[in-house]
Amino acid sequence: MTASTTRSSDHTGPGPHRVSGGPIVQLPTAFGDFAAQAWTDLETGHEHLAVSSPNPPKDGRAPLVRLHSECLTGDVFGSYRCDCGEQLAFALELIHAEGGTLLYLRGQEGRGIGLANKIKAYALQEAGFDTVEANEQLGLPVDARSYSAAGQILAEMGLHEVRLLSNNPDKQHRLDKAGVTVVEMVPTEVPSREQNLRYLQTKKDRMDHRLTLEVEPVSNGKTPSNHTFDNNQD
Repeated sequence: MTASTTRSSDHTGPGPHRVSGGPIVQLPTAFGDFAAQAWTDLETGHEHLAVSSPNPPKDGRAPLVRLHSECLTGDVFGSYRCDCGEQLAFALELIHAEGGTLLYLRGQEGRGIGLANKIKAYALQEAGFDTVEANEQLGLPVDARSYSAAGQILAEMGLHEVRLLSNNPDKQHRLDKAGVTVVEMVPTEVPSREQNLRYLQTKKDRMDHRLTLEVEPVSNGKTPSNHTFDNNQD
């Protein structure tokens, strides 16, 4: 059984996708000091953030780039239903050390279906559907994201060849389509948890994500629940 091939349509019109960049400011974080620049997608109105390392790429290699889809539950609340927050932290640490940029892409919650629909999909997942089936039950695309704006932002920043931090080969294909050459895929797999193992297995089996699914040991002497969840992201 394979995942639905329903995808959003990336920009294919004449000329580049229109984006506008703001001033570059310093952003000190727990992961080190970065330079931050907000970008506005002039076609959708979505505002994105480029967070760049002050350190140049090592050994003349292409810069690391992470396209990180907004995930309120994982990035802000540290939800264990997904691995998004942990991937965000992993990417920022690596980018700071090795040079590159993280694009935080807003408007991509739940692989582009939005926060309210993502929570509806959660309810279906708790009823037994996987993340792909839940979107289909809602009459929504399995992945509604577009990377046209991301591709244009990278081009405006002079990042035409990148090492892509992702487990998702579709991101490589879509960036290539947007005119950015991915010279290497750099894995961002973090240890899976009992709570998100089914979700990650679905991404591996039905969405071709490159995952090994090493489960993180249970800590604090707690017995793991028998209930696993699914989620919509990366």
